[in-house]
Amino acid sequence: MPFNLPRVTKALLIANGVGFLLQWLLGNQRLVALMLWPWGDVDFDPAGMAPAFMPWQLLSYSFLHGGFMHLAFNMLALAMFGAPLEYTWGERRFLTYYLVCVAGAGVCQLLVGSYALAQGADPYPTIGASGGVFGLLLAYGMLFPHQRVMLLFPPIPMKARTLVIVYGLFELGVGITGLQPGVAHFAHLGGMLFGWLLIRHWRGQPPFGGRGGRGGPKMRIVR
Repeated sequence: MPFNLPRVTKALLIANGVGFLLQWLLGNQRLVALMLWPWGDVDFDPAGMAPAFMPWQLLSYSFLHGGFMHLAFNMLALAMFGAPLEYTWGERRFLTYYLVCVAGAGVCQLLVGSYALAQGADPYPTIGASGGVFGLLLAYGMLFPHQRVMLLFPPIPMKARTLVIVYGLFELGVGITGLQPGVAHFAHLGGMLFGWLLIRHWRGQPPFGGRGGRGGPKMRIVR
């Protein structure tokens, strides 16, 4: 499978692997400036004692992960959903979509983290490619809605469109209730939201255009 992946998907997998290797070799403390930190009343300290938000973090945070299983699940999803999307869209459009989802997820998490900081919470970083991966999941469900996919836990087959709805509702529920702390649920939702908006922009659909279908790229729908 790795040898059959398209170029951008394969490059993203390698980049994430390199990021994780750097974490292992250098330690997270040396890479705090690459993690996504909330926007608040803290001074940036290269030593990592008082980190703060910097613009490059909206992309760099996605190439770091909290552990091997975090990396493995994200890369599995990137390969599964990213490859067919890249074959459908082409390299440039696929990369644009992925990075927009990553940055959009970062913006949403930035807002949530900054609000928590303003309420007196301690600053905490966000890392991982999950925001981009959830954007890919959303796109896969929109382009291949009737394609059957298999959950890992539990192993239940379902249509891609159903999977997107289930994951979206789950992330919204646990994000609002706080039942699963330590996971950036609103970043996941942000990746899906920005992905949905970008696809509608490409299609010329509201809120970006009229009735859609004109001026946007042709998308092959597989049922």
